[in-house]
Amino acid sequence: AGGQYRYVQSTKKGELIPAADRKAAGAVKGKLMAGASYQLSSDLGQVVVLNYFASWCPPCQTETPQFDNVYRERQGKGVTFVGVDAKDSPKSGAASWIQSKDITFPVLYDPSAQTALELGGVPIVTLPATVLIDKQGKVAAVYQSSLLPADLTPLLDQLVNEAA
Repeated sequence: AGGQYRYVQSTKKGELIPAADRKAAGAVKGKLMAGASYQLSSDLGQVVVLNYFASWCPPCQTETPQFDNVYRERQGKGVTFVGVDAKDSPKSGAASWIQSKDITFPVLYDPSAQTALELGGVPIVTLPATVLIDKQGKVAAVYQSSLLPADLTPLLDQLVNEAA
């Protein structure tokens, strides 16, 4: 649409988009499950992990709690996580699952995956999906498969250590 940047494929597991090729993430915003408003721009200067999941998704049921452990370890160290509960209905069921799994990172409720469009047309064709945003607010990776903490943590280290 009018030359707007669109993501057409996923990033290969273990790789990042070269810094010179990264595009600015769009103005992602929404309501957190807890009721507060969220804007991606408020996390500028930090590495942001956007984790798309749904309570009914079997790989998400493993990945999301594992990511919460990484979030707890990395909190306050230049990395933040924001969950995006996508394609999940009703909201009460999603909230119950998040509570039962003791997910502590903030979670946007986004049943239509609108945030993926706001990012810049990121193709969320499967769940889970993970988008890494660098400290400058640019999309550093789009993964369309589940990741293990061992896949994620070296990438987070690399992004944290990049010049601001």
